[in-house]
Amino acid sequence: MKELLRELVSLPGTCGFEENVAQYLYRRVAPLADEAYVDGLGNLIVMKQGGQEGPTLMLSAHMDEVGFMVRKIEKNGLLRFEKLGGHDDRVLPSEHVLVHGAKGACHGIIGTISCHMRRFDDEKLVRHYRQLYIDVGARDDAGVREMGISEGDSITWATPLQDFGQNRALGHGFDDRAGCALLVKALEETDFSQVHGKVYFVFSSQEEVGLRGARVASQQIAADVALAVDTTPASDTPESVNDGTILLGGGPGVKAMDGSLVANTKVRRRLQELCAKLNIFCQIEVFPGIGTDAGEMHKEKAGVPTGVISIPSRYAHCPHEVIDWGDMDQCLKLLQAFILSLREPGEFWSL
Repeated sequence: MKELLRELVSLPGTCGFEENVAQYLYRRVAPLADEAYVDGLGNLIVMKQGGQEGPTLMLSAHMDEVGFMVRKIEKNGLLRFEKLGGHDDRVLPSEHVLVHGAKGACHGIIGTISCHMRRFDDEKLVRHYRQLYIDVGARDDAGVREMGISEGDSITWATPLQDFGQNRALGHGFDDRAGCALLVKALEETDFSQVHGKVYFVFSSQEEVGLRGARVASQQIAADVALAVDTTPASDTPESVNDGTILLGGGPGVKAMDGSLVANTKVRRRLQELCAKLNIFCQIEVFPGIGTDAGEMHKEKAGVPTGVISIPSRYAHCPHEVIDWGDMDQCLKLLQAFILSLREPGEFWSL
């Protein structure tokens, strides 16, 4: 699991630029699948047939990570940028990024003033991202172009995956490469001779800019039930807005609702029952501040009973996210158990 996630995090793939991630995943999972293809929006859709008759399950984890795009190259060689996905302007200054140009990745720093100039500045000011810039070490705009950088190039955080403390990981892009890793492991390690029906593993595109990939993928799959697998913010640090309902290292989150979905009650209860059976502590997630691919998956055709398995994460959408390997292992066990628990196409529909 650790090496798989390390490799996934090392691949650049912000919103609309997921091709490197999709290529890696295709090479890894296509030999195991009955069907694998990339659609017109860049979703990688993988189907595995079970050994028994039964329902169609759609699983989704998004490949894209939050990032940026080069908007303008100034004459002095500094880059102006646009956001891809949700960012907090407060955490941007002085962070290390990679600009992915025609000649490969170039290191950059989101600029800020020296601390020695702080007393001459408004200390309470949070500069809007459009006032910020990226320094790639070029002397002027011609130097930037010689480096292979042009307008429209993608920009990602530069933090690699690192071991962190007690069985935890530090890095960027865990949202949602961690979910992608779980889908890969579920495909590789589940005994599909015992699976009823077929399972679609969707590695979706452009989730961070409006769940766009999931919407397109859902239209191609006649799912009887669906699950998204994604990270969710842990609320166990001392900031006043946190309420301690989702703990890092506290086990899988089982979503009840968020800003894009009220989870199907029967799907949620199945997940809770499986947690109890597996002796896994499950954390019920009620948090309207986010959305996942499930927000589009549940609205397709006549409606699809949908739930979410959530991976607790600290410092989401920042260059230094933190996850717990114990949570990852338990999320995988829960995901596999859900796949193996399905029997009939309409089992989540009846009153």
